[in-house]
Amino acid sequence: MMPILIGDYAPEGTSAGRRARALIEEHQVGGIIISVGSPTEVAAKLNWLQSLSTLPLLIGSDLEAGAGFRFDGVIHAPTNIWLGGATRFPALMAVGAAGDPGMAYEMGRVTALEARAIGVHVPFAPVLDVNNNPENPVINVRSFGEDPQRVAALGTAFVRGMQDHGAIATAKHFPGHGDTGVDSHLALPVIRVSRARMDSVELLPFRRAVDVGLGAVMTAHITVPEITGARTPATLAPEVLTSLLRDEMGFGGLVFTDAMDMAAVDRMFQRGEAAVRALEAGSDVILMPPDLAAARAGIISAVESGRLTEDRIDRSVRRILRAKESLGLHRERTVDLNRVRRVVGVQAHQAVARRVADRSVTVLKDERDLLPLLGTPGANVYSVTYRRPTDLRAGRSFNAGLRQTYRRLRTVNVDPGTSRAEYDNILARARGMDLTVVSLHVGVRTASGSVALPEAALRFVRALANASRPYIVVAFGNPYLLSEFPEVQTYMTAWSGVPVAERAAADAILGRIAVTGRAPTRIAGFRIGDGLQIPARDDTARN
Repeated sequence: MMPILIGDYAPEGTSAGRRARALIEEHQVGGIIISVGSPTEVAAKLNWLQSLSTLPLLIGSDLEAGAGFRFDGVIHAPTNIWLGGATRFPALMAVGAAGDPGMAYEMGRVTALEARAIGVHVPFAPVLDVNNNPENPVINVRSFGEDPQRVAALGTAFVRGMQDHGAIATAKHFPGHGDTGVDSHLALPVIRVSRARMDSVELLPFRRAVDVGLGAVMTAHITVPEITGARTPATLAPEVLTSLLRDEMGFGGLVFTDAMDMAAVDRMFQRGEAAVRALEAGSDVILMPPDLAAARAGIISAVESGRLTEDRIDRSVRRILRAKESLGLHRERTVDLNRVRRVVGVQAHQAVARRVADRSVTVLKDERDLLPLLGTPGANVYSVTYRRPTDLRAGRSFNAGLRQTYRRLRTVNVDPGTSRAEYDNILARARGMDLTVVSLHVGVRTASGSVALPEAALRFVRALANASRPYIVVAFGNPYLLSEFPEVQTYMTAWSGVPVAERAAADAILGRIAVTGRAPTRIAGFRIGDGLQIPARDDTARN
């Protein structure tokens, strides 16, 4: 079992410190999933946990977009100062827009090097779901795209980059979570497609990854009646994890469940029963059980009753021990804290993230030929940033990039609580500007169940499109929003709102870099591969 801990400072004697110690010494877990914190603090905490354990712990973490996906430092409150962290890449769909397997390999390489330096062995990446449903609220830009062949090519390159550099790649979410409009954190999605369709779309990237030596798979809390014949989550279905994945596809690596505290599983069965069923189905590691004691008791009871044989448990134990041996944990389980600063977040790694961001910026519409902007320093430019109130960094790097040219840049932040009256005031100011740039930070958020804009924000964008003043809409997240306002004349997507993507978007708008990205998915009538190719301006090109 692999419970979750956050990478906070947990001194001895505190409740956080006692809980962490109890997981190792009392529950005797074989691994931990670690989440959020600064690289050095996380590394120190993992070293401490390793020292408490009789056997080396297997450490996992969700690092889909680089080690910075979870270890991107800390923002100090109330000063709102970012304290630095690991390398954060744009979302995988940005890699899909760049379309370069070499970049996918490099992303896997950098992620593995930084993860291992911190003490993480299993970055739960890459996502190999084929995002063929624009209403998908939980995958979206986490996927490489909609074309299964492209997802397979980029995914296998990512796997090789990660595993060539000492980490265990984990393809998720098997057998494919891309064609659903339901968030499995909230309910059980049903994938109603034929087996032939699954073979040619959903399963293709996973098969290719297995063929190149994939080390691990994470399950999907979805149900596929065509395979299971019932409303059973794939995580708990032997037809999926044993018959399909192991027997038919020949996969011999580790199988991790997705988080067992998600509603798609947790609401269906008692917690001990869910853990037993996951093992019966073919899982090796129970990830994030909501009640560790109940899961442990359920498994012990199932073994004592003969429902689970000792041989079945031993098969998983041997796979886990082989994985730990392949990682060299029998020789050294802790990390050199002095090495963290020499590896994690270094300039060479940040440069890889910047290249991905630069190559991924995609322009689907520019009907007035606004791009690249002339960059008149005295122009009155208005930057409107839609973000969640808790997203403290959204818009910072983008506005800083614009302000390098537009010294008189005016900015305003809006959020899900902004009223129609406030939007009307913003629209009135926009009508007096030379240019308005609207940034939409709408991305996947765990258990939110939505990647949509509220009606007041949609109304504002539509009104701006009819205001007869120059404007640009930039999606820093969900690219499918264009379908909500097809009248927009200039539409750019940077795929995610991380700082390197924000800076790339600003540079693309001002002609400092060329726009070369192509859509890896169909968006509001645009086809896969669409994207205007706009050269950089010679007088402003970034060196």
